[in-house]
Amino acid sequence: MKKFIFPVLVFFTTVLFSQTPLINDSKSEEVVKKIVSTSLENWTSYKWLGELCKIGPRLSGSDNSVKAIKWAKAKMESMELDSVWLQPCKVPHWIRGEERALLISDKLNLYKELKITALGGSVGTEGEKLIAQVIEVRNFDELKKYGDKIKDKFVFYNVPFADTLINTFAAYGRGVRYRVYGAIEAAKYGAAGVIVRSVTSKYDSIPHTGVMLYADSLRKIPGVAISQQDADFLSDIIHLDNSLQVGLKLGCKNLPESTSYNIIGEIRGSEHPEEIILVGAHHDSWDVGQGAHDDGAGVVHSLGVLSLFKKLNIKPKRTIRCVLFANEENGSRGAKAYAEFVQNSNGKHIAAIESDRGGFTPRGFHVTTDSLTLKKLQEWSPLLSSALIDWIRPGGSGADVSKLKNVKALFGFVPDGQRYFDLHHSAHDTFDKVHPRELELGTAAIASLVYLIAEKGL
Repeated sequence: MKKFIFPVLVFFTTVLFSQTPLINDSKSEEVVKKIVSTSLENWTSYKWLGELCKIGPRLSGSDNSVKAIKWAKAKMESMELDSVWLQPCKVPHWIRGEERALLISDKLNLYKELKITALGGSVGTEGEKLIAQVIEVRNFDELKKYGDKIKDKFVFYNVPFADTLINTFAAYGRGVRYRVYGAIEAAKYGAAGVIVRSVTSKYDSIPHTGVMLYADSLRKIPGVAISQQDADFLSDIIHLDNSLQVGLKLGCKNLPESTSYNIIGEIRGSEHPEEIILVGAHHDSWDVGQGAHDDGAGVVHSLGVLSLFKKLNIKPKRTIRCVLFANEENGSRGAKAYAEFVQNSNGKHIAAIESDRGGFTPRGFHVTTDSLTLKKLQEWSPLLSSALIDWIRPGGSGADVSKLKNVKALFGFVPDGQRYFDLHHSAHDTFDKVHPRELELGTAAIASLVYLIAEKGL
């Protein structure tokens, strides 16, 4: 008799105390497994990403951005969705132009080209070479201590990536403030321009770009990112010659605003068509690399969800809408336009899922929702484990879907992030850096969550 007691106790202990309740939903389990196997077998998302990357970088306002919009719309139309349309919005049109930087140390008889990339939105030097001494700072507090000594000099924000943090997005958050707000703070003291150590986890000679901001009340000064290796080199030379100069020439220009578009397609729900589940990403990218992980992966994840539903002939009870947003990188105009459209049309979004963390191996979903909905979602964890989803827990969603109001649950897809900032906003972000199985598992993970929400509601 005793030999039966221990297994029974183990079973009931598991049921009572497991954080993930045991569920019995053979139909959903079968569909999810089919979604995963179909995604891995066909490589549709991966093939589409290859096509998108061949277009090249897709900065808002560029010719390539227009090509990418036409490409995505054609993909939606080829799936014979219930609706496909373009939603217009005005976007900035910034061009990079020529960019050169030369380190000049007469004391050391040293003259070296530095590898730079202009920060997104930077003003240029109007055809001239801007030459100024350099002051190195590690944070905004150091900047304040220098005060008026900064006038007519370059401020060099030498802030290393926080490598000791496991969460690379938290590490990025610590450094990115100097890229975004560095010119504003330096302009308060009359700086000539800013040089920012690239916010990246990869130690090499490739600089990483990204948006910078200006204040209307202050003079606009040029801003550039410098590679990790050149940042260390510049820092070393400053300590040997604190009178060294940098010559900077930038051809950046802000052209008149252009019209861009959100690309929208949907499969209408069979029972509750008024309840919308949004899956989305941004279709623009910076003008370096190919925007493969940021955010080409998210684009084909989102398109891939619709493709899997059509391929497997899944008739969702609720409407599934794919939105590929314009201009996330330097303005979020697409997200704002869509949020306004939803508010004015009284659209009822019960869930919105964003993919904007690359195409690496799935880990989980962050979600912003109430505690009861979170509990329900976490009960689905065993079903999602087929797509390598380990958890659903509270957290931010994404820059685009976070603009939506009155949504039951806002999700952010979370793949493994350890390598993301090696590539982010740089020439490294190319198609060859994407692994097909990792990408397809991401598509399958998002499609599985969408299926469960469509079937069961929230």
